[in-house]
Amino acid sequence: MRVSKELQDLCSEFRENNQIPMAKFDLYGVKRGLRNPDGTGVLAGLTQISNVHGYLINDSERVPDKGILTYRGIDVADIVEGCRKADRFGYEEVVWLLLFGKLPVSAQLEKLHAVLSFYRELPENFAEDMILKAPSRNIMNKLARSVLALYSYDENPDDISLENSMRQSFQLIAQLPAIMTYAYQVKRRRFDKQSMFFHPVNPSQSIAESILDAIRPDRKFTHDEAHLLDLCMMLHAEHSGGNNSTFAVRVLSSTGTDIYSAIAAGIGSLKGPKHGGANHRVMMMMRDLMQHVDDWGSEKKVYDYLVKIVNKEVGDHSGLIYGMGHAVYTLSDPRAVILKSEAEKLAPAHDGMKEKFELFELVEKLAPKVFEEVHGDTKVISANVDFYSGLVYEMLNIPTDLYTPLFAVSRMAGWCAHRIEEIETAKRIMRPAYRSLSKSKPYIPIDER
Repeated sequence: MRVSKELQDLCSEFRENNQIPMAKFDLYGVKRGLRNPDGTGVLAGLTQISNVHGYLINDSERVPDKGILTYRGIDVADIVEGCRKADRFGYEEVVWLLLFGKLPVSAQLEKLHAVLSFYRELPENFAEDMILKAPSRNIMNKLARSVLALYSYDENPDDISLENSMRQSFQLIAQLPAIMTYAYQVKRRRFDKQSMFFHPVNPSQSIAESILDAIRPDRKFTHDEAHLLDLCMMLHAEHSGGNNSTFAVRVLSSTGTDIYSAIAAGIGSLKGPKHGGANHRVMMMMRDLMQHVDDWGSEKKVYDYLVKIVNKEVGDHSGLIYGMGHAVYTLSDPRAVILKSEAEKLAPAHDGMKEKFELFELVEKLAPKVFEEVHGDTKVISANVDFYSGLVYEMLNIPTDLYTPLFAVSRMAGWCAHRIEEIETAKRIMRPAYRSLSKSKPYIPIDER
């Protein structure tokens, strides 16, 4: 996009008058990014919903440790394994666990399936008025707009009682997948000039099955494919209160605002490439690397290109190796470990995927050495969930447009659980402080300036 001379001048004016030296943040002890000097997060609240373990503290220093993610105290790896052994879709079980605090018995799980199926249909004329008539190039923006629009279809939108919050949570968890798939189909038709198709809802399907059913023209998918998508959704469902999108939901919820405003904020946060949008950026980065490195098995050639990425010479010039490193995890991200294992098992059955998987594995191996060489950064880093999730989605033939929206659809369970916990237990508006660096100045009349 061409920038006008007038706009360039205005931006120059802004830059001249709006600089804050980095030394000032240290001088006043400002914890940028709400991070302590050692990289740990500033304690902003208490939660019983989940826990993210990535390091130990020894003599006030962080010691790298194996990553563990627990939902209500239960290791997510054990939840995944338990559902797999029973050949049962697990996302709905995770929804119950996060919202209510304990694993459901069979009767409770059946009741939840019935409730979610009941709420799956969108309000009358919603798809036509809110999605078809206003297409969006970006599905995440359409999700946020649609969630805000649901306020107008709710007969009791501002009631923050537990009963009403639960009802709204079930509706959002059930309806966001349909909103996502409708938005994707309309985007295909309007911007990609492809056919769009809308299949009738099958209430007997799990959420994972309903998504695959909706995005495939022939509605065909295998049992294993549905279980793999269900696994991805389980791993993305929740990640403690400190992640940016969940914190955004809690900040807005602390004001007493409606659930639709709070969840839309979470979606907007998750869209960012430093948060949930990273899974899409990983695939963009890897495709760029594949195009410019002629020998994917050469450690030297891959290493040299990664150095160029970090030096902002190639790629999107951000200097980031997307999918590497995490705010909490050090030695490993348990979600990435599970997804990597799945990708490794699936790769040989898909044309060209074995070579791609091996390239991903090589980038994962080389990235820490690149950061050490370029920045002198010796911090222990590992692949995070975004690094392998896109590769798994590609194996499921899921369009890249849906990578981050699928994250949002999955995370709805965690967002709703945290909103309810914030309203029911914290009961105080969040209001951190900012130190002003401006000095007192007299007002000067315009003809004297």
